[in-house]
Amino acid sequence: MDTVEVSTVVYITPEEAHAFLVDFPGYARYSEYLDRVDQHGDGGPGTEYDLHFAWWKLTYTARSRVVAVEPPDRLDWTVVKDIDARGRWVVEALPDEAVPPDREHATRVRLQIQFFPDSADEDAVDLPRFVSIGWVIERVKPLIQEEAERIVRRIVADLEGESRDVDLEIHTSPDSV
Repeated sequence: MDTVEVSTVVYITPEEAHAFLVDFPGYARYSEYLDRVDQHGDGGPGTEYDLHFAWWKLTYTARSRVVAVEPPDRLDWTVVKDIDARGRWVVEALPDEAVPPDREHATRVRLQIQFFPDSADEDAVDLPRFVSIGWVIERVKPLIQEEAERIVRRIVADLEGESRDVDLEIHTSPDSV
């Protein structure tokens, strides 16, 4: 299993952060590779989303399902076709001493993703001739980390209403990601 975890601090309430993060269809405006998201359900557990990705010569639609929503603390999801993957957004209020003097709130937002590269369905993507699914997975793994970082940076700017330097804590496993 490979994992990617990206976290940062935003200066809004946990409730505001959580409300923002449950808007899966809005994720397309933060991602370089996600073209659009189609929602099937009300956003609660059981809601499924078709995530339409495009990279290089490939297009792919992933289907994810919300498995748990615990406002304002968590949103858990799983990918339901073609690869064994899951993730969650975790939202945590920070203590008052972590709040800068010019801010009212401080909240840690964490994106955690776990995936099993070997579980990918080789027939799920129409690959160009002489391109293997293994080759694609090795090229996509670093993109997942870069994409997670990009998304968190863009979300922070939207949440706070202005761009700023964002300190990201990034953890991956295995280390080759």
